[in-house]
Amino acid sequence: MSQILALTASLLWGMADYGGGALTRRLPALTVVVASQAAAALLLVPAVLVTGGPGVSGAGLWYAVAAGVIGPFAILAFYRALSLGPMGVVSPLATVGVAVPVGVGLLLGERPGPAQAAGIAVAVLGVALAGGPRRGGGAVTARVLVLTLGAAVGMGTVMALIAQASAGGGLLSVLCVQRLCNVAVGGAVLLAARRGRPSAGAGGAGGVLRGLPALTAVGVADVAANAAFAAASHRGSVAVAAVLASLYPVVTAVMARGLLKERLRRVQVLGAGLAVAGTLLLAAG
Repeated sequence: MSQILALTASLLWGMADYGGGALTRRLPALTVVVASQAAAALLLVPAVLVTGGPGVSGAGLWYAVAAGVIGPFAILAFYRALSLGPMGVVSPLATVGVAVPVGVGLLLGERPGPAQAAGIAVAVLGVALAGGPRRGGGAVTARVLVLTLGAAVGMGTVMALIAQASAGGGLLSVLCVQRLCNVAVGGAVLLAARRGRPSAGAGGAGGVLRGLPALTAVGVADVAANAAFAAASHRGSVAVAAVLASLYPVVTAVMARGLLKERLRRVQVLGAGLAVAGTLLLAAG
């Protein structure tokens, strides 16, 4: 059952990544982030109230708040990279953010095993190769690489913060606080951006209304993936669950290839594959 739940999380995260990246090709990335996270918050708030989930207090609360502040910027960078570059490359590269929790472990006195050390080296090589040659239309631009790696660091930081916030339990409450902060921070940035471009408000609102079902689906998929992964880690080996859940870039790449007809160069495919392999080694180590 643990393996099935972890693979379900992988499937849902991959679908959410594809949906978010596709939406940012016709809606502003920040709008996609705020709207999808608001949908997630609307699900989590009543869930916490109905289940009577334990509250978050003390250090755990501040870890959750910090994750909520960092999250919107990480997701924004990720969705922007997905909209500008090949999803089949961007999504796998973003998984190297798992190196952040590993780094936190090092600061706390942990030492990486041989598998983790190999994973870091393989992932770095994957980053270098996935950029592809600079000639021709298939290359990944420096801007896309910067956005992707920035998103990876941000999402890895959020992973580490959520792990600390939920160390004493109350994962559902932690995720709820995180999403509420996501909406507050992202909404504030969105309002500030709209004030500078008031004429774009009506068209943007119409686009959001038309895309509301898809935006809701992205938010729901993200929440469901988190819930499935949490259940998987509680029912079986956390390491095995992490490895299986880390396969979500394969889902995004397959969807991008099948639905968007993306074509990747061989060196990009190799680099993306190495990034995923390095991530799996890090998670398994």
